[in-house]
Amino acid sequence: MSVNTPRSLGDFLRSRRTRLDPASFGFTGRRRTPGLRREEVAQRANISPTWYTWLEQGRGGAPSAEVLDRISSALMLTLAEREHLFMLGLGRPPEVRYNLVNTVNPRLQRLLDSFDASPAIIKTATWDVVAWNRAAAVVLTDYGTLPPGQRNILQFLFRNPAVRAKQHDWESVARVVVGAFRADVARAGLASEVGELIAELRGLSAEFDALWQDNEVLNQSEGDSVKRLQHPTLGPVELEYSAFSVDGRPDLGLIVYTPLDSEVAQRIKALAALHQRDPVAEDVSEEDVRAG
Repeated sequence: MSVNTPRSLGDFLRSRRTRLDPASFGFTGRRRTPGLRREEVAQRANISPTWYTWLEQGRGGAPSAEVLDRISSALMLTLAEREHLFMLGLGRPPEVRYNLVNTVNPRLQRLLDSFDASPAIIKTATWDVVAWNRAAAVVLTDYGTLPPGQRNILQFLFRNPAVRAKQHDWESVARVVVGAFRADVARAGLASEVGELIAELRGLSAEFDALWQDNEVLNQSEGDSVKRLQHPTLGPVELEYSAFSVDGRPDLGLIVYTPLDSEVAQRIKALAALHQRDPVAEDVSEEDVRAG
């Protein structure tokens, strides 16, 4: 038997209501029980007190997503609590909320830095790179030398000759990137936010314009799982692609590129160590990397 019953929803609402301090919301008066009254939650959620009472009593049928969103705000629920509320009330999680950010917390940055031989980045749903490690800076792109508004993966691929020259099969990479980008943006409901970027790339690159007009939708996993580069210092590099979601941050994705050759991995570590000491370390000779 399912544990998600109307009574489960009512119990959860009651437990969240009774933990809140009425004074912090401007409610006064003597109370026999802790927390907000039902009518006060209804007032904050802009719904009928009777309807809210029925929800706590397990009556009245399933609430709408809009009502649950209002109640979630009224009860000051966390993201995890909001998701639990939707699972109890509708049997499904709420729609994902995406936030456009250009930074990550220190915990995520420490995770990236722990990959000393594997380039790793964190990108947004619109494919802006917001965090990276030293291996990514020396193997992929030194994002730190670019303003935040110019760290978009599509811009690198179609507007940066150095990035294009590194690709083993640029045409295949470009096709998968554009198709996966289209899918990610649509899934996040961010088409309007990338309109200016798309118009700019279509005007500057006939190749991007042709791929965009194809309307192909892909998952990035549909491409080759091995990324092949011709690096100006490291030479031929093969990196295995792995993508992960970031817990509690549906707007962010983690990508890790793992070297397939142990010797290449050691050379990436050496080059990254030089980069830490010298921001232009990517210009050192291959002999210096081998010696490192």
